[in-house]
Amino acid sequence: MSERNEGAGKHTTRVLVVDDEPQIVRALRINLRARGYEVDAAPDGRTALDLAARRHPDVIVLDLGLPDMEGAEVIRGLRGWTSVPIIVLTARHASEEKVETLDVGADDYVTKPFGMDELLARLRAAVRRAAPPEEDAVVVTEEFTVDLAAKKASRDGKDVRLTPTEWHVLEVLVRNAGRLVSQQQLLREVWGPSYANETGYLRVYLAQLRRKLEADPSRPRHLITEPGMGYRFER
Repeated sequence: MSERNEGAGKHTTRVLVVDDEPQIVRALRINLRARGYEVDAAPDGRTALDLAARRHPDVIVLDLGLPDMEGAEVIRGLRGWTSVPIIVLTARHASEEKVETLDVGADDYVTKPFGMDELLARLRAAVRRAAPPEEDAVVVTEEFTVDLAAKKASRDGKDVRLTPTEWHVLEVLVRNAGRLVSQQQLLREVWGPSYANETGYLRVYLAQLRRKLEADPSRPRHLITEPGMGYRFER
């Protein structure tokens, strides 16, 4: 695999770098972009949580020593609504701190100073582990098809035009096929933590998805409402 396309493919991998040291952010941005990744950067925890909610990165590289909050607090905030892989950067060498970081939800850690090749290898491994199984990339129902890799839906052989938000709602439900997704979980994953009580959003977007995908939107077979609890996708 060439250096130019490590992050390339049908879906370009988006990395959120969270670090308050400009030289580290610059080095990571240059190296990641050279390999085809898209990169966002945040200098503190609050910006990181906001960017994660708005940009939906595929993997997060997080420094523990942030100016406004502990890295572990950022991880807890993220784990309240997303399972995105988190690789911790830390200058702390005590094993108990590394164990605590993993216990609160980090997937891996790299100790500063670090080698760029090692960090990139761990990042690739984290993205691979988080990727959906190939056999589940295309989900087929009697009425429509969802291609998770290509990020599109089709019906009767024709692509269905979905807005980015409609797609994200559908994607969360399809990736949890057969399982109840609570209203709060769906709101956090699509709109972010500060929208956890905006249940009206869900009624609007589920109605739009049913009109576009279900044979009878008033009696949906695939995008099911569990009253007072949440929603469920059934094949």
